[in-house]
Amino acid sequence: MTQAIYQGFILSRQQYSSKHSEGITLCYWLASDHGPIKVVIENQQAVFFISQEQQQHAQQLLDSARISVNFKTIEMSHFNGKACVACYFNNTSSLYKARTLFENTITIYEGDIRHSDRFLMERFIRGGVWVTGDVRQKNGFLLIQNAKLKANTDYTPKLKSLSLDIECDGEGVLFSIGLVGNGLDCVLMIGEPHNHSEQINIDWCLDELELLTKLHTYLSSNDPDIIIGWNVIEFDFTVLNARAEALGISLKLGRDSQPININTGHYTRLTLPGRCVVDGIDTLKNATYHFDNYSLGNIAEKVLGEAKLIQSDNRLGEIVRQFNEDKLTLAAYNRQDCILVNRIFTKLNLYEFAIVRTQLTGLELERMGGSVAAFTNLYLPLLHRSGYVAPNLGDHGLSFDSPGGYVMDSLPGLYKNILVLDFKSLYPSIMRTFCIDPLGLIKGLNAPNDAIQGFNNAVFSRSEHHLPKLIEYLTKTRQNAKDTNQPMLSQAIKIIMNSLYGVLGSKGCRFYDPRLSSSITLRGHEIMQTTRKWMEELGYSVIYGDTDSIFVKVDESLTAQCCNEIGNELMTHINHQWERHIAKHFNLKSYLEIEFETHYSPFFMPTIRDKKTGSKKRYVGKIVKGDESKIVFKGMETVRSDWTEFAQEFQKELFEALFDSQFEIAQLDEIVKDYTKRLFAGEFDQKLVYKKRLGRNLNDYEKNIPPHVQAVKKHKAEHPDFEVRRGQIIEYVYAMSGAEIFNGKNALNYPLYQQRQLVPISAAIFDALVIDNKKNNLGQLFLPDF
Repeated sequence: MTQAIYQGFILSRQQYSSKHSEGITLCYWLASDHGPIKVVIENQQAVFFISQEQQQHAQQLLDSARISVNFKTIEMSHFNGKACVACYFNNTSSLYKARTLFENTITIYEGDIRHSDRFLMERFIRGGVWVTGDVRQKNGFLLIQNAKLKANTDYTPKLKSLSLDIECDGEGVLFSIGLVGNGLDCVLMIGEPHNHSEQINIDWCLDELELLTKLHTYLSSNDPDIIIGWNVIEFDFTVLNARAEALGISLKLGRDSQPININTGHYTRLTLPGRCVVDGIDTLKNATYHFDNYSLGNIAEKVLGEAKLIQSDNRLGEIVRQFNEDKLTLAAYNRQDCILVNRIFTKLNLYEFAIVRTQLTGLELERMGGSVAAFTNLYLPLLHRSGYVAPNLGDHGLSFDSPGGYVMDSLPGLYKNILVLDFKSLYPSIMRTFCIDPLGLIKGLNAPNDAIQGFNNAVFSRSEHHLPKLIEYLTKTRQNAKDTNQPMLSQAIKIIMNSLYGVLGSKGCRFYDPRLSSSITLRGHEIMQTTRKWMEELGYSVIYGDTDSIFVKVDESLTAQCCNEIGNELMTHINHQWERHIAKHFNLKSYLEIEFETHYSPFFMPTIRDKKTGSKKRYVGKIVKGDESKIVFKGMETVRSDWTEFAQEFQKELFEALFDSQFEIAQLDEIVKDYTKRLFAGEFDQKLVYKKRLGRNLNDYEKNIPPHVQAVKKHKAEHPDFEVRRGQIIEYVYAMSGAEIFNGKNALNYPLYQQRQLVPISAAIFDALVIDNKKNNLGQLFLPDF
């Protein structure tokens, strides 16, 4: 047994009670330059906190239940000022029993934090680690016992990745498993061997039992660090686990032949010791990529320009047919899905994003969402070092809600020159400038004389806080990422910074306090209103504002160069104004920074449908840069997935005409008439398709059945073999008999499309132009005749 120091990156984390140890055993698997490392730390104790004044009562309850506990006096207190004591337990079972025992009589703090997470959190370990201990070489990995871990912020792993995809019937009975990556390219297929092209490596299996056995063999041999797929946790591994249980076998797909473990709740949590499983859909969303739907077929088409091999509306039915009649084609389909996932991960840098997100937050690579958990990871150890335990939900005792972002009333119409100025990271900048912070609030309330005034009786300490320093660090790190061309790191930091307010404004976060969140949003309201006032004092008209953006009208006769010069002058002026204002009224340094973002020429602000008042969060503008121009749609039908391709094309053509330098209002009337004529002539039949995801299983829809479900049920009544599953995108149309599955031969209800697509889109433009006509005397308007 030797002693050495290794560096690695955490792939999985576990905690369990060991037969050979009195306390809790922690197990961390690492990816390293030396291969997989299994790190074992024994004799650990799980902990939660209670107030000192309840210690005696707690001891009596635990003694009566024969639950062993070790009370430890600590220099920590609750936000209410009451001193706390730590309760240590030698196993998680005792901790869980104590939590239940105390449920109605003793208030527990931080009782929901797993010790395997707390151990890393308190050491500021976020993915990368230094590890030392007693080292032994095992079969395929290093084992380090009696280990000591230290944060390693510089280590970035080179992960071995494998893409996995299964095919099965509607009941989850397995047909095949595709495995592509890390030098492996094969499909495991149930059935008799077929002669087939050498381009696809098919390993034929007698039945599901042999299929799962070979899966274990391939994973053990290939030994990936990370397994990727599409809905791979919620579907593929959940089905694999269910089939293994049905067959009475243990699915030992982890390293060292460890079994997988799946827990379901708010989300499905999969533990695969020694490996991590990362889902493409979750990672795309975490990285804030936006698509109309996240099906593999749609993402592959949008990102790679490639299509899945099965395009049938009845995809499940076609998979079943191919398994029964054409297994070679099914193998090609299964393999291609694996390849598409690999290519998407590579092209969109999703591996890199997952790694830097873990390095910044300490969250597991595979963790979906997790903004609250990320905040806890970052903030809790800092809070402990300041002498406080974290509060529980609702400890503040306040019932009011904080308002959302400030949205100004808009002035609808068509404009020649609109400048948009944005406050850069407004909410984080407010938090940094005005020292808005959970600890800062408590310290400020305890010493209000020199504190910073917030809203709703909040006051914040000028010196004792953590979030302003954290935001400063993230801001500098992001700028460095930009300067050194690290786009994924920059994007991950941006997401974390933007989530800070959302977490503090979430009632599901233990640090939520409406005084905190309202001091951010109401300060934002004040900043937007004051900025508008300063703009108007300079003689400019503000036509709209939304949370951190302000839309300023400038003279129609100005050239693009003049508009850009004005935008930059306004940016400089407003920033100086805020520096002076905050120094004078708060004796603070301003970190607010407004940027001149866009010159729209022209720009259109619609009315609210069927009203004369201006819309919010909906507009269209044209941006010209050099010889190139593009029309930007915000919140309009052309960027919404619940409108057809026909409606989107119609709206685009209307705005291309509206924004043309030779525009005449009569052109819009002609476009409406032309689209109406071509609609009824059947020219757009292929573009009248609605697409909607099936959010539940078909049988779960009993009341208020939406159109896409009506279409599926109608089709299934006529075609009993038609199969769909939850999550599938349904393509349907409105026929004369109601909603129907699109088949290319439907008898379409053109008058309905006219009223639901053409009329609302064109009316939104004409309504705003009528108002604009009255304001600006544009001349005769020709309204469409439907």
